[in-house]
Amino acid sequence: MAFSIRIKRVYEKPLPSDGYRILIDRLWPRGLTKDRAAIDEWMKELAPSHDLRRWFNHEPQKWPAFQDRYRSELKADNCIRLLDAIRQKASSEDVTLLFAAKGETQNNAVVIQQVLRAD
Repeated sequence: MAFSIRIKRVYEKPLPSDGYRILIDRLWPRGLTKDRAAIDEWMKELAPSHDLRRWFNHEPQKWPAFQDRYRSELKADNCIRLLDAIRQKASSEDVTLLFAAKGETQNNAVVIQQVLRAD
């Protein structure tokens, strides 16, 4: 059986099909209770650095450079361990990476999903 790694806004309703839900933002989502978020794990260490997040500021023209810089950050030892943990979890069940950003196509979850699928 093939399992998947999906991405989803944390504000969307949790579904059984989400499988194991991992929040990958550094900051807790504004206005969201822990019960409503229904996360299984919070991997804030996988989030972009404070400086990178502030620099990007969700400006579409910075997206290509953000991806490159963020991929470099994900090469840190602690990030590699967390990415390996996600791969391991996804080998036995569906995993959903949760993010709070309004931009659904230009956010850290998109980059992490691409990194995980590339390996």
